[in-house]
Amino acid sequence: MHLTAPATRRTGIRDTDGMAVASFVLGLLGLLVFNVFLGPVAITLASIALWRGTRRRGRALLGLGLGVADLLVLVAFVQADNTVSWSF
Repeated sequence: MHLTAPATRRTGIRDTDGMAVASFVLGLLGLLVFNVFLGPVAITLASIALWRGTRRRGRALLGLGLGVADLLVLVAFVQADNTVSWSF
């Protein structure tokens, strides 16, 4: 008779923590470039990470806030020069 320890499912938690960190990084990067794309991606990843119960709740909340900030920056630039693209 061969007994093995039960498998633990840690990849789901690591994936969720990775989503929280990715949302933070993408939200931060979105403030500089591609905010029309990276903002919604950061918001989505942060929302999924929070919904799944990430251990990196603070990172997910920062990613969520930065994703929203990305979109607010985009709206501000669109209002300033009436175009979706902007330059320095």
